[in-house]
Amino acid sequence: MNTSRTLRPRCMAFIAAAVVAACASTPATEAPRVDSAASTQKLKQLARKPGERVVVSIYEFRSSVGEITARGSTDMFATALIQSGQFRVVERSRLNDGVIREKQLNAAGLSAGKNATQTLIDAKYIFEGSITEANASETQRSGAIRIAGAEFGGGSNRDVLGIDVRVIDVASGEILNVVSVRKSVASDSTNVSGIGNLVSTVLARRGKNTTFVPDIQMQQQRKESLDVALRAAIDQAVIELAARLPQ
Repeated sequence: MNTSRTLRPRCMAFIAAAVVAACASTPATEAPRVDSAASTQKLKQLARKPGERVVVSIYEFRSSVGEITARGSTDMFATALIQSGQFRVVERSRLNDGVIREKQLNAAGLSAGKNATQTLIDAKYIFEGSITEANASETQRSGAIRIAGAEFGGGSNRDVLGIDVRVIDVASGEILNVVSVRKSVASDSTNVSGIGNLVSTVLARRGKNTTFVPDIQMQQQRKESLDVALRAAIDQAVIELAARLPQ
């Protein structure tokens, strides 16, 4: 009895099972970490300007991209403004959900202090922002090569996310400046199939038994997070605003 011929199908089946198990395995759990993106670090390293910081506010971003909510974008923008250290940011988008309620409780005598009689800080500038998908699938590439029944292929795609921010003078209502930022969102994919056909062809040319040759198929896709791309674009927009906006 030829032992090597008996073991070969079992070895191939074991290898195929190992490959499938590796592709389907659960990703390792990662501990949460503070945002350390390059754009955020650049934002935090802006030189602090002397004197009083200008008071600004933002009500809400408008979003025409289905995967991105206006509220989440507004929160990201407020965070970036604060992290830059260039502005005093006052709450406006959710004023009724927090500040006004606290003032009402104080006015009703349900809390200590004099918050009810304190006036809100007035903003000098208001930011209005919108998010647009400037160009979906701006660049697409794909290709494949076939060898003896096996196929190796892949592709890449590049979308572009756009942000526009307008600066409005509260006193006059004049639009003082506009900042436009574009950020690419990249994705790629790879796939391998028909390995069994390739192995069968090679073994057949050597006169070997190909009855139990398993087939193997693998696919992998990667796409840059829209949230990461959006945060990078917002960070850059705030850096531009800090450089352009008069105090």
